[in-house]
Order: sequence, then C-alpha cells, then structure tokens
Amino acid sequence: MVAQPENRGTAPAILYALLVLAARQAAADTVVFYPSDHFASDDAAFSGQIEEAFVGTARRPDLVTLLGIAPDRAEPGYGWIEPGEQVAGVPSQRRVRRFWEKPAMPDAERFRAQGWLWNSFVMVGRVSTMLALVRLTAPDLQRSFSEVAGTLGTIGETLALERLYCGLPSVDFSRQVLSARPDSLAVLPVRGVHWNDLGDRERVLASRRRARTMPVRGLIPVSISA
Repeated sequence: MVAQPENRGTAPAILYALLVLAARQAAADTVVFYPSDHFASDDAAFSGQIEEAFVGTARRPDLVTLLGIAPDRAEPGYGWIEPGEQVAGVPSQRRVRRFWEKPAMPDAERFRAQGWLWNSFVMVGRVSTMLALVRLTAPDLQRSFSEVAGTLGTIGETLALERLYCGLPSVDFSRQVLSARPDSLAVLPVRGVHWNDLGDRERVLASRRRARTMPVRGLIPVSISA
C-alpha cells in the first residue's frame, strides 16, 4: 500500500503507484486501477470483465484498456469514450476514437445519441505502457517524480515525497493523459452490470433507489484513491 502526502489529483496518484511497481521490478506486469468511490451491482460479473481486459493486455500490451459503461442518461460529470473499430486479436475490445472529459450537457446528449460510453476510470494495462503514456502526455509531472525515484522503497521515501508534493500542481489523469492520446487506448464495453460513480449525493441516492429494485452482489473494493 502506498499513500500520498497530499491530494494532487489523479495523475500524481497513478504515477506514484506505477513508479513504486517499476522500482520493484514489476514494469512488465499488468496492473488494474479501481477508483474508490464507485458502485457495481455485481462484483463477480464486473471482475470477470476486468479479467477479459487482462487477456486483452496480454495480446496487446501497447494499449491501456478502459472499462466503458453504456450510459443511461446524458451525464456531463463523467468522461465519455467514442468507441472505434475492433482491436485486432481482441474481439471484446474496441479502439478509442476520442476521449472527452466532462463535456457540456449538449455534448453529453449528443454523445449518448451517438453510442459513446462512459469512462468508469477502471483501467488495465502494462506498467511500462502506462508509464510511457504519462511521459508522452505529462512530461513535467514525470520529471518532477524522477527526482524522488531513487528514494522509492528506502527510508528516505516519505521525506522526499513530502518535499515533492509541497510544490506539485494538481493534475487530472483523464484530462491530461487519456484525452491527449486516445490512439493508445482500448475500451471494453461492460455488460450486465449497473455501475455508478458515487461522487455526489444525487448519484448515491440514485444507486440506493436502484438497489431496492434489483439483486445487488456487493461493491467493488477500494484499490486506489487520489
């Protein structure tokens, strides 16, 4: 488990975790990121589709796979994914044509009508591939963390991170990284699971109302939080 000294957005949180894994000689391994405030109606079904994403990563390690959700409303508070052609060798996944983070309501309505998907922000990819994606899209952030890379896993890690985070700007992974390189992304459309981001009161209440009318098999566990 790793913990940031302060909240500086999702990009530093993800990059820190990736660098810790790389420092432990796991750069060739596959990692999955689970946001901590999401609801899924069926853990087993949702986790099974994450396993599909792992299979896709084994076949296409050059891509980062996002789990996409079929929208039931025009939601301007989410990221939206335009799915493209099928990923060669991975029938369950599509290439990403465009990624649009938190659009205006008219755009969200248009995206829903055109068959775009919500970004669940559950991501699967090889550690080295995700690090390369950050280097391409957020080089300043990458350089900042390079100053502390040598301390990871040592007694000096905590102090070095505290100093780094004091001057670190807030960086959003979706806006800075995902939106910039849709050509590096794939999307796996989630099937048979009701999903919601519990980021505000209305979404919590909506999930509670829906849970009363359908069988619910738990919550997706916490893995990382910015």
